[in-house]
Amino acid sequence: MSERRDHAKDFWQAVALSADIGQRPKRVFFEGAPLVLFRSAQGIAALFDRCPHRLVELSTGKVVGGEIECPYHGWRYDGEGRCTAIPGHVGAMPHYRVRRYAAIERDGVVFVSSGAPQGEPYLHCMEGKDIIARRVRSSTQSTVIDAAENILDATHTHFTHKGLLRGLTSKRHLVRVEVTGGEGWVEACYTGEDRQQGLISRLLEGERAKTIGRFHHPGIAELEYWGKEGLVLATTFHLRQADERTVEGVGWLIGQRQGLLGELKALAFKPLFTIALHQDRRVLKSASDNARFAPPALPVIGPLDFLRRDIAAIMEGKMPPSASEPRVYQIEL
Repeated sequence: MSERRDHAKDFWQAVALSADIGQRPKRVFFEGAPLVLFRSAQGIAALFDRCPHRLVELSTGKVVGGEIECPYHGWRYDGEGRCTAIPGHVGAMPHYRVRRYAAIERDGVVFVSSGAPQGEPYLHCMEGKDIIARRVRSSTQSTVIDAAENILDATHTHFTHKGLLRGLTSKRHLVRVEVTGGEGWVEACYTGEDRQQGLISRLLEGERAKTIGRFHHPGIAELEYWGKEGLVLATTFHLRQADERTVEGVGWLIGQRQGLLGELKALAFKPLFTIALHQDRRVLKSASDNARFAPPALPVIGPLDFLRRDIAAIMEGKMPPSASEPRVYQIEL
């Protein structure tokens, strides 16, 4: 039983931006547990954030010579979690350890795993292309499934993001939606809307050929905006449930490299996206707070919630329904 459980966790999850971990340690929550991230002599390290001596947070200590020092009695631990120093102690070192988590740093992001991943972490949907990327992080009062569906839900943009992602008028387009899936992933492809009328689309996009919203295991939500010449803009967000009510996210905002024009678009993309992120954060918090009142209720899955059941199945380790039965819808968007 334990072998199956360990194998099920052999994947990477993004937990922090590299820029957030300098000379000082950083505490993050991962699978409900506190971790301390710091730069050891071997590279980025992730340990359970508790000194075994008096259970103090190691993250409130400091990094000395590539080792994390507890602020209470000065016990030190290396990147493998081994206790290397007990100030005042004379003689052989006792074999004390702190739990170590696998950690890796790629493209300005720190990934952690409680298993033993064999491959590289997935970064974003435009890996290997000539791009301009901006990295962001967020914290939202919600659940991973609600936050992921929010990112991938096209219909709420007419209301939550009116003027930013959608125009100010009530005009809609007849759009075809194709939902497909496979082991660990599901996506919805939207065609028929040649351009959104919101500020972001007007500034950063040309004519649009299609939009793809995709979710894949363990909690990655991404949007792709395709023009006639190929993929123009994309966002990839790695989401994780930090604690019962908080979702942490690390993501990439990505655009084509287009010389000076591309640089100018990149400058605009991040602040505009930050506004949209704040709007989503506010509505997700409202839903989370309101759900706490009696009587308990589950959210209704409406006719336009194309991906909800598939995302739920993937998060439960099951095959999404769209893998065996692709679906096609027509909606007004």
